[in-house]
Amino acid sequence: MGDNEQKALQLMAEAERKLTQQKGFLGSLFGGSNKVEEAIENYQRAGNMFKMSKNWTKAGECFCEAASLHSRAGSRHDAGTCFVDASNCYKKVDIESAVSCLLKAIDIYTDMGRFTMAAKHHQSIAEMYESDPNTLAKAIQHYEQAADYFKGEESVSSANKCMLKVAQYAAQLEDYEKAISIYEQVATSSLESSLLKYSAKEYFFRAALCHLCVDQLNAQHAIEKYSNQYPAFQDSREYKLIKALCEHLEDQNVEGFTEAVKEYDSISRLDQWYTTILHRIKKAANDMPNLQ
Repeated sequence: MGDNEQKALQLMAEAERKLTQQKGFLGSLFGGSNKVEEAIENYQRAGNMFKMSKNWTKAGECFCEAASLHSRAGSRHDAGTCFVDASNCYKKVDIESAVSCLLKAIDIYTDMGRFTMAAKHHQSIAEMYESDPNTLAKAIQHYEQAADYFKGEESVSSANKCMLKVAQYAAQLEDYEKAISIYEQVATSSLESSLLKYSAKEYFFRAALCHLCVDQLNAQHAIEKYSNQYPAFQDSREYKLIKALCEHLEDQNVEGFTEAVKEYDSISRLDQWYTTILHRIKKAANDMPNLQ
């Protein structure tokens, strides 16, 4: 055991001793509240010592103890801060414990009416969950909650960023209707801003690809609708690619589909999300009977 861990354990023991004194009769008469403050300080110092030793579990436990004491003392903001500190430690070794601490912080901040902070912590939870394909549904849930709080605080840009994440993962989970709805809403919203309107092309493109996963005819109708909303879309490479893909699917020409994607990718590199969605569309085409 290193020096820092040894010091941390001593600080924890000292905190517990002070709390025991505070509970006693003399403690209640003479400086009981001071004993609690001293215990909090010791737990926080111990937490920092454990952090220096990279003992993340024990560090998280110390900050949780400090948070609980702050709550009992009525210091809600300080309690929230300590729960966040605990979460930052736990997330290196135990995601569920990290999430549990942030949820406690969120309860405090929502009760205090600090919804922007609550939104940011829901976003942090979503980011922890999004790294695992098995917890994407949970990531979606927390991104949606974050977006709701951001919208309530008139942080439209932050809300849209969260909803775009929802759309991204909804599409990955094959909930295409949900993804389409979000991409179309954010694209339409972007068109109202001179600074953001150029990003509408990407969102319409993503929505069209999701349409293509569901139905080729829907995709054709969609890109015409998007062109009416945003005339510049019709001149884009994205519009032309969707048009070409629809034609190749109609002709059951998988080879032509592949070449169209390769040509687009040679100029505008497709990321993993696009690659996954296009692969699904191609696989569905490959499974169709009577291919030419």
